Amino acid sequence: MTKFSYPHPIIAREGWPFLAISVVIAVLMTIWAGWWSLPFWVASLFVLQFFRDPAREGTTAANAILSPADGRIVMIGEVDDPYGERRALKISVFMNVFNVHSNRSPVDAVVQKVEYFPGKFFNAALDKASLENERNAMVLQTPQGHMVTAVQVAGLVAKRILCYAKVGQTLSRGQRYGFIRFGSRVDVYLPIGSSPRVAIGDKVSATTTVLAELPPAQIAD
Repeated sequence: MTKFSYPHPIIAREGWPFLAISVVIAVLMTIWAGWWSLPFWVASLFVLQFFRDPAREGTTAANAILSPADGRIVMIGEVDDPYGERRALKISVFMNVFNVHSNRSPVDAVVQKVEYFPGKFFNAALDKASLENERNAMVLQTPQGHMVTAVQVAGLVAKRILCYAKVGQTLSRGQRYGFIRFGSRVDVYLPIGSSPRVAIGDKVSATTTVLAELPPAQIAD
């Protein structure tokens, strides 16, 4: 396993305002109400754990697809990839509010397309969330010529999808490219012929877990 460069604070910048507000409120409640302020400190601890963003280790194997998020596998199957316009193997990772919510590139690749879609806020564990919820799709091209699509999907309480990747940008595997606030899902679409290395119900960790392996030779997507 190789530890990838991850030049980000261990507490995600996206959470700094939320953490500051929660701590200020907790302090004020402590001054005003003493021990009755305990629930506000618990809320601050929840915000702190939600926005943690630790560095991770992962494999550098060229054909390995790394998990883009922490969570649980809720879908594996062959479907139409509406963003890459092809048949693909889809693997979905559901993140609950206790998972790390930063999103990381599953492969070394160049960003071919980034597209945002407004939508609803169904429970992200449901299959219909993939196509009906608010989402942001990123189509990647690996050095071997494979197409990999990563889609950030908002959940029941997630109200903000953040994607920092730009068309033409080169991403390294494990590189942080986005964040979803408060519960969500990431769908990964892979070339037909890719071999899953996880099963439905498995818990996975961003960068550390290998979701699947790409075919050894380039195929037409």
